[in-house]
Amino acid sequence: GTLSDGKIVAIKRLFFSTRQWVDEFFNEVNLISGVEHKNLVKLLGCSITGPESLLVYEYVPNKSLDQVMFGQSLCLSLSPFLVSATSSIKFANRLHASAGNDSNSILSWNMRKNIILGTAKGLAYLHEESKLRIIHRDIKLSNILLDDDFTAKIADFGLARCFPQDKSHISTAVAGTL
Repeated sequence: GTLSDGKIVAIKRLFFSTRQWVDEFFNEVNLISGVEHKNLVKLLGCSITGPESLLVYEYVPNKSLDQVMFGQSLCLSLSPFLVSATSSIKFANRLHASAGNDSNSILSWNMRKNIILGTAKGLAYLHEESKLRIIHRDIKLSNILLDDDFTAKIADFGLARCFPQDKSHISTAVAGTL
């Protein structure tokens, strides 16, 4: 969408068919509105009137990391990002195969390194530096968006949870995409 000042924004439309979706919406608004970091997608506003609710985010033009690296056809087959040793090996093999020696490859190795470092910096901020310590619980390629400069921005905080300041470890139910 476009705001009245001409600024382009991304709008996430949510239709609440279950109580869980309502909870995830309010969780996302409460958590992401309290944090700001260059490697997190910025929430600009929200609307909760009518049958649908809207989250208004900064527009991130270069799609998600799974779309940039693998195109639409492989997006669904490459579910979680680095969940187990087996999936890590599969991810590394696909990453290597997608780079190959093809001069048309969108992401150079240096760009990939910067995307990985940006994602890690965003997670470190959430876990250790923000006023609310937050666990994302759904890190995967489709939740890492790329801006004009291919800077990684972590998105989708619907499953995120706060991490108590006085705890070094917590246990939660399984969440995210499997």
